[in-house]
Amino acid sequence: MALINTKIKPFTTQAFKNGEFIEVSEKDVEGKWAVFFFYPADFTFVCPTELGDVQDKYAELKSRGVEVYSVSTDTHFVHKAWHDASDTIGKIEYTMLGDPNGVITTNFEVMRPGVGLADRATFVVDPDGIIQAMEITAEGIGRDAEDLLRKVKAAQYVREHPGEVCPAKWKEGEATLAPSLDLVGKI
Repeated sequence: MALINTKIKPFTTQAFKNGEFIEVSEKDVEGKWAVFFFYPADFTFVCPTELGDVQDKYAELKSRGVEVYSVSTDTHFVHKAWHDASDTIGKIEYTMLGDPNGVITTNFEVMRPGVGLADRATFVVDPDGIIQAMEITAEGIGRDAEDLLRKVKAAQYVREHPGEVCPAKWKEGEATLAPSLDLVGKI
């Protein structure tokens, strides 16, 4: 899993967004921040809690110039059916990518071998299409959109402030570090 600092690979797929089916490719991601939010399957248990949590932070992510793409190996038709059937999923405004052929899931190296489902994984991608952060958890461990937002803020800060880095638990507005020889062994 050496995906950090690598460019996302090409893909084209059908998606569901705002009551419509649309086509999405890696070209749609170019020039903006993006989050790819992989989950095993629609109509499951942990997945809707996570997707709903991301929706709760979507307006703030959008205000920071970040687009969210949820991804499962379900089709865009299944995404629509889930959107229509579930109160939680019915609130989702971000793009739900269908990946029935597994291209995107395989590109991000989160396809479960022999199962045809994605691992629970999150990727933060910068405007150059480079993966800046990733998180993968086991099937039963849900993720936290608040921490995702913190990682996005840190990635954006580091990009905008070359020579500075964000320490553990860094929150926007807090002090950063400027790595130097004088700092070695002082922390």
